[in-house]
Amino acid sequence: MPVESGNSAAARQVKQKRKSHSLSIRRTNSTEQDRPGMQRDMLEGQDSKLPMALRSNLLDLFGQIEREFENLYIENLELRREIESLNERLAGEGQTVDGGDLSKGALKTKASHSTSQLSQKLKTTYKASTSKIVSSFKATTSRAVCQLVKEYVGHRDGIWDLAVTRVQPLVLGTASADHCSMLWSIETGKCLLKYAGHAGSVNSIKFHPTEQMALTASGDQTAHIWRYMVQLPLPQPPADISVSWSQLVNKLSFTVFESIQPIAGSGDSTFSIASLDDDVDFSDKDEADGEADGPSECPTIRVATTTLKSHQGVVIAADWLVGGKQVVTASWDRAANLYDVETSELVHTLTGHDQELTHCCTHPTQRLVVTSSRDTTFRLWDFRDPSIHSVNVFQGHTDTVTSAVFTVGDNVVSGSDDRTVKVWDLKNMRSPIATIRTDSAVNRISVSANQRIIALPHDNRQVRLFDMNGVRLARLPRSNRQGHRRMVCCSAWNEENQACNLFTCGFDRQAIGWNINIPALLQEK
Repeated sequence: MPVESGNSAAARQVKQKRKSHSLSIRRTNSTEQDRPGMQRDMLEGQDSKLPMALRSNLLDLFGQIEREFENLYIENLELRREIESLNERLAGEGQTVDGGDLSKGALKTKASHSTSQLSQKLKTTYKASTSKIVSSFKATTSRAVCQLVKEYVGHRDGIWDLAVTRVQPLVLGTASADHCSMLWSIETGKCLLKYAGHAGSVNSIKFHPTEQMALTASGDQTAHIWRYMVQLPLPQPPADISVSWSQLVNKLSFTVFESIQPIAGSGDSTFSIASLDDDVDFSDKDEADGEADGPSECPTIRVATTTLKSHQGVVIAADWLVGGKQVVTASWDRAANLYDVETSELVHTLTGHDQELTHCCTHPTQRLVVTSSRDTTFRLWDFRDPSIHSVNVFQGHTDTVTSAVFTVGDNVVSGSDDRTVKVWDLKNMRSPIATIRTDSAVNRISVSANQRIIALPHDNRQVRLFDMNGVRLARLPRSNRQGHRRMVCCSAWNEENQACNLFTCGFDRQAIGWNINIPALLQEK
């Protein structure tokens, strides 16, 4: 029986060790069948700011890179085995070939060729994967087109809330800390009606689903229901361009002539032409015009049709239940009240929150109410069964829940001062199906019924748009001449007017109408 040499025995030990190592490596790597399940486990076990679709795409790309490295590792092992078999063959002749020094012969050619092929293949795969990653980011960063359409200026203090009427004529309603609520023409930006029946800040405004009635909540511990009748202004006829141009030329000529004056103390005929821009500071002029255009001539209502007063604190929000026969109010006294509109009687008192309420919202088609609070929770109240009024408590945030709203489908979207927005499924509210992380506290959010887009107003004067999967679509423009200059308090969608389909308001005393154009590709996603 032949006896192995020392080099051969050592080579076999190294071979066995490498074989066992390769087996352990192969076992840890998932197969093609197990990879999707493993990706899901990784997604569920990690907390990432990336949306689910993007994370799955990244895992697929990294899986391809992993498989290429695995193939490279297997081919390297095969090359090592060939080296070891060559060492064993040459051991009887007293010669060996070092695995790290392939200096000559066909082995060198084969090894260099294999290495170059693998290197080129790896580079190609890496470039392709990188391009896929970059293209996926480009696809998700395709922005919606956002354009400022109209500014609504006339309040004397910050605007807390705004809403669009549900019946014709379509007008914009605003609720302000100046104790007034105003109705505006969406097209012209003029105030049509002012309600001045509250003795405190007007914190919320909602319109009846079928009648010309408005519901406002106030810091005077009451909620008012008042009827309105407005007539939209007639469209202005097109101006005569020729006359306007001739008048402008004559006025400009006269102004330039009057601006030419001799320089004092000069003996010659030198003249100085005064710059027209030096006479007017346009930024100050705009602010002065904004105050001058206040609603001094619009009609005013001072008496409510119905007054709801059962709270012992500020009424921060109110909303109509489906059908418009009942309303719900949320107050700083830690309770929400359900009233009958016709009799003004208190039907139910919804208690359970540990701190002040911040918002309330009703489902568009079902008798469901959601209330949010400073106790970091929001509660879902079910009034579909008259004999049972169930309540569910959801603890998904770490700070004040500023608002929670229903969507047309079976979703609830909640925003918080913890700088997050969460999307929940009503059929399974154990954990959110999407989480949006931002850099500022989120105020009263709104969700588009048709396009299912979430508008997020922030404390840092920004307004961002996201889809229901948590993918960011756009940020509304903001500069010295455009956008909000202070905290944005609320947003509201208008599905009936394509020219001005999103409204925002803030502490800069103005509401702004925007045109949001979402590409079809983003709507499909």
